[in-house]
Amino acid sequence: MNHPHCLKGGPITVLHGQIERITYTNEENGFTIAKVKVQGQRDLVTVVGNLLAPTPGEILEMRGEWTTHPRYGEQFKIVSYQSKVPATVVGIERYLGSGLIKGIGPVMAKRIVSRFGRQTLDVIEKDIDQLAEVEGIGRKRIKMIEKAWDAQREIRNVMLFLQSHGVSSGYATKIFKQYGDRSIQVVRENPYRLATDIFGIGFVTADQIAEKLGFPKDSPLRAEAGTLYVLHQLADEGHVFYPYELLITKCCEMLEAEREGIVQALGTLYQKERIVIEDLNESITTFQENHKAVYLAKYHLCETSIAKRLQALLGYSKSIRTIDAEKAVEWVQGRLTIRLAREQGEAIRAAAENKVMVITGGPGTGKTTIIQALLTIFSRLDVKILLAAPTGRAAKRMNETTGFEARTIHRLLEYSLQKGGFQRNEDKPLDVDLLVVDEASMIDTILMHHLLKAVPPGATLILVGDVNQLPSVGAGNVLKDIIDSGAVEVVPLSKIFRQARESLIVVNAHKINQGIMPLFRPAESGHEDFFFVEQEDPEEVLRIILELVSRRIPQKFGFDPVKDIQVLTPMHKGLVGAANLNRALQETLNPGEAVVVRGQSSFRVHDKVMQIRNNYDKEVFNGDIGTIVRIDPELRELIISFDGRDVPYDFLDLDEVVLAYAISVHKSQGSEYPAVVIPVTTQHYMLLQRNLIYTAVTRGKQLVVMVGSRKALGLAVQNDKTERRFTRLRDRLRG
Repeated sequence: MNHPHCLKGGPITVLHGQIERITYTNEENGFTIAKVKVQGQRDLVTVVGNLLAPTPGEILEMRGEWTTHPRYGEQFKIVSYQSKVPATVVGIERYLGSGLIKGIGPVMAKRIVSRFGRQTLDVIEKDIDQLAEVEGIGRKRIKMIEKAWDAQREIRNVMLFLQSHGVSSGYATKIFKQYGDRSIQVVRENPYRLATDIFGIGFVTADQIAEKLGFPKDSPLRAEAGTLYVLHQLADEGHVFYPYELLITKCCEMLEAEREGIVQALGTLYQKERIVIEDLNESITTFQENHKAVYLAKYHLCETSIAKRLQALLGYSKSIRTIDAEKAVEWVQGRLTIRLAREQGEAIRAAAENKVMVITGGPGTGKTTIIQALLTIFSRLDVKILLAAPTGRAAKRMNETTGFEARTIHRLLEYSLQKGGFQRNEDKPLDVDLLVVDEASMIDTILMHHLLKAVPPGATLILVGDVNQLPSVGAGNVLKDIIDSGAVEVVPLSKIFRQARESLIVVNAHKINQGIMPLFRPAESGHEDFFFVEQEDPEEVLRIILELVSRRIPQKFGFDPVKDIQVLTPMHKGLVGAANLNRALQETLNPGEAVVVRGQSSFRVHDKVMQIRNNYDKEVFNGDIGTIVRIDPELRELIISFDGRDVPYDFLDLDEVVLAYAISVHKSQGSEYPAVVIPVTTQHYMLLQRNLIYTAVTRGKQLVVMVGSRKALGLAVQNDKTERRFTRLRDRLRG
């Protein structure tokens, strides 16, 4: 077949055409299927290949070959291409209206092209102030368009360079955003920087780029970057340090490297003070060669700081005057018209006598009552009291239950990205005599370090939490280590109060924690807050969950399927993992056209979403749940409401956000929901642990529904072997 406007030279053909529409594009790798208008040819041509941020209206010069797909027929397979500025008025309008330039959408593009015609791109390039002649364009929008246009021009060069080294369009844009016009220089000198500098680009991607740039597999730079990458991965799994020999083995496996290269890399990283290596033979009785702990430098600093500061706090006299604990207990019981249990009285006595203490217990054991009693007593003494929790939801709940203002730890410590981090520290400590921190099991090593830096030496610190829940998402096992060290006073609460005993959720949570199968009573028994729907087939489990969330629970209990019901799952992958559940629940609860597609996720207005990393700039943190309230294709911006606060997201930032109709149990920590639905299947058996099921069940306030197999639930309840986290905080506090 003779194709007009094709220059043939051997098997490679050059084709000139204008993109009419994008059929499919994967932002992870740039693979695109597009329909292209070729002059002189009646039908649109299907082109396939890796294109960087393809946009309708864009004119391409493509080198490639004609192929025939068994199902879709003739296609042009792109080997390489160059983007040309669109020449026709229609092309310019489509190019500008594609969303490529922030500040110009389809409507504005039509107005601009109607005014300037074929001269439009010259006007934007050479005399952008003329855009003020177009209705709806003011100074602010002109500045926005100018900035986006300049960035687009620069990014093209960077993208073409990165494209030739196998980098996807999504990553290329991020690289440019991070380094600007230094991008090419940075990537050439050390592509491994991408793995640590840019969220979403891991070592594997950086390694592929390095290989294409000619870095050998045994490059010392690769060994150093790879070792840091492995340590960061281990920190993400919860480890504060990793044993030296185990680390070398893991690095050799993951990097396919020789031991000698990794040992050398560890030595170099130690000299550069990127890591700390501690000899552990001093703390054990028998000598073992290479019995060492390897820390990323920041984790070593934080762990040693926590131990030092807690010990200093314990050794300093109290700023709160001494009180008669027995009289205080009697007085507060009369004041609150309650009768405190023996354990609760002990907690109040301990708080009166100790500088640092821990109150730990499961649901229904009266932690909230103790906090209220303590606040009532100490506020009578005219002392400065502060309340805090790791998450916004936990702080809000603390405020509602006590009537006292509670803040997130980040807010308490006045975190500011512009000012360089936490503003409260040893130089500017908190003005406080009594600091009460709830949900302390969620506090990781880094956050505890910053919190203790800001606690004045005379203050009393009370940590409240449930040590049997899953440990923090971040590295460490801080609350458990503090309790196990024996260095501070600990009051464990075990008695379930009568009112709480009426809830099968509370009763079953404690049974699970003791390794006993939960009770399932028929609906007519009056206990209508805990149900188990037995089903072995994962496909049926999925169908039942969709029906429960969309119809059965709302009809029976009146809960809103999006706001009130949360699906909690043990895993991300699989039929009833978070990813697939979210796709299915989105289609069921919020169907319609996808407005924004990022990788495997599509977003619509009214979608329930969750932030998956701390973004201090936006003051949105890992695990925060919000709702998409607006999507603006012109501004390439999406607005998410978090507890009534609207936060703008550029389309490029959307890899920080995932759908949240279903979330992992880990991400649910510190939150409570009116109703939770939990799939429990043997597909999840590797992840089924007692503390995971316990944490999931304790998230439900009014209703818990489990769907799955009793065998899987039995496995989880029996399995109390939690994944070990390598930390030395307990030993340091003992030491």
